[in-house]
Amino acid sequence: MSQQRILFVYTSADKTLLGHPTGWYLPEAAHPYYVLAPHFKIDFASPAGANPPVDPASVEMFKDDGSVKFREDPTVKSLFANAKPLKDVNADDYAAIFYIGGHGPVIDLSSDPTNIELANKFYRSGKIVSAVCHGPAAIVGVTGADGKSIFDGKTATCFTNTEEEQVGKVKDIPFLTEDRIKSLGGTFDKAEPWGPKVCQSGTLITGQNPASAGPVGEAILKALKA
Repeated sequence: MSQQRILFVYTSADKTLLGHPTGWYLPEAAHPYYVLAPHFKIDFASPAGANPPVDPASVEMFKDDGSVKFREDPTVKSLFANAKPLKDVNADDYAAIFYIGGHGPVIDLSSDPTNIELANKFYRSGKIVSAVCHGPAAIVGVTGADGKSIFDGKTATCFTNTEEEQVGKVKDIPFLTEDRIKSLGGTFDKAEPWGPKVCQSGTLITGQNPASAGPVGEAILKALKA
């Protein structure tokens, strides 16, 4: 059964450190969802459970077919309504975990002990651990059985310092994810700002930004079909 399911993890944070609205970022959930949903059972989870907050700016900005469909899709609405609190998730039920970005994960998931424990179980059992944009912030506390960071000795990417400066949100979050990945021993790779970039290093799959979300979905699909 475990080979058939993927867990999508969303932030429950709806405000940045400066009080600006935030949440999960629409295309970073929508695009991978429609890549993966035809092939796997997908469940949603967040620290607080049902109906995690979407970043309103992402709804305004992304009107592509996949993003619009995701907001209206009855199956997706049901998944959100039934999203599990992280404390109720059993890692054994899933083949992969995927963290959606938005500034929220830097604020809550990065330091959430329940989340870190859950992601540790995925990583230490050799399952796919994946994330896009600010999603990699959710796994900065993840370690192997040897105590080494999930990023140590691996190539990874995330929303870059340059992109963060361009959106003017450096002070809205507790740390810059690019800096943290480097400090944990990761080799940081990136495309030009806003260009698609996916890094796969062992069971770790990371994407740089919203444009990378669909390609991350493709990489997860390929890895699970292998």
